Amino acid sequence: MDKMEFKKLEIQPEGSWVKRTLLSQHGKKTLLYIGLGAVAGLMLYLLSKENPISNISIAELAQNMFFGGFFGFFITNSPCARGKC
Repeated sequence: MDKMEFKKLEIQPEGSWVKRTLLSQHGKKTLLYIGLGAVAGLMLYLLSKENPISNISIAELAQNMFFGGFFGFFITNSPCARGKC
């Protein structure tokens, strides 16, 4: 009979979810683009609004920052950004 040989399996710990996703190269790029999108959404809102800053509500600012951040997220995670279109 032939003798069977087995290779030793090297299992390394994956690390935490934060290290695997947020601290990866793509995760850092995504967070950067979300932040830049939020700032861009805020600036577009402030520059396009004719009301004085004292009349602007926090809810309006948060909504525009959210949409800007979403566009930043979409830019880095869309299928075309991943080379699949």
